[in-house]
Amino acid sequence: MAKILALDDVLDAVNLIKRILQRKGHEVFTFTEEEEALNYARSNEVDLAILDIKLKKISGVEVLEELKKVAPSIRVIMLTGYPTIETARESLKLGANEYCVKPIDKDELEEKVADVLKD
Repeated sequence: MAKILALDDVLDAVNLIKRILQRKGHEVFTFTEEEEALNYARSNEVDLAILDIKLKKISGVEVLEELKKVAPSIRVIMLTGYPTIETARESLKLGANEYCVKPIDKDELEEKVADVLKD
């Protein structure tokens, strides 16, 4: 199964993502700090990153941009509790594969992860 990096500034959110996706057999590495997540991606192979757009220090869109420099083939799902056309468009332009709106829906997350990983 896939190696998935989950980054959200809310610990409960990454723990929820981890619980949902581990049940599907994925290995999930959770982070609440942007730099820790980026450092992990620099030194480990990751198939998919799930990034919240609103983070502490930099935005999830900036993390996406940095991740694509480190691992151009990484697949990415963006999460947001504040959906706007601008952030969706910018995320997709920078290489995000999918977009999820919070609160996280278990079925939607499982479905989007499966779709993004099969491409």
